Amino acid sequence: MANIGIELELSFLLAVAILGTSFFAPFEVETPPRRKLLKWTFVATITLVAYRYVGHWALLPPTGLALLGLTFHFVWCRKNGIDPVHATPRRRYYELRGWKWHE
Repeated sequence: MANIGIELELSFLLAVAILGTSFFAPFEVETPPRRKLLKWTFVATITLVAYRYVGHWALLPPTGLALLGLTFHFVWCRKNGIDPVHATPRRRYYELRGWKWHE
């Protein structure tokens, strides 16, 4: 069996980025691009630096953070009457986030 290197971490980060942005796009409409870029840069940097020291165990932090974030997301949405998949009712969601509603 071939030894897999950092490709596993890079593939995981790519999959999380693709799935995460696809799934959570309705929830991040008004989030500034620099904030999203900073978040992904932080996650990727921590994961890739950790890989150098702990190998594939470096996948634990992004996996744990993703699960924690997903749990928080569903709990927060349900508590506030927001559909956790569709971000509806949209006006209420904007209000909770402190964003200006565009008619």
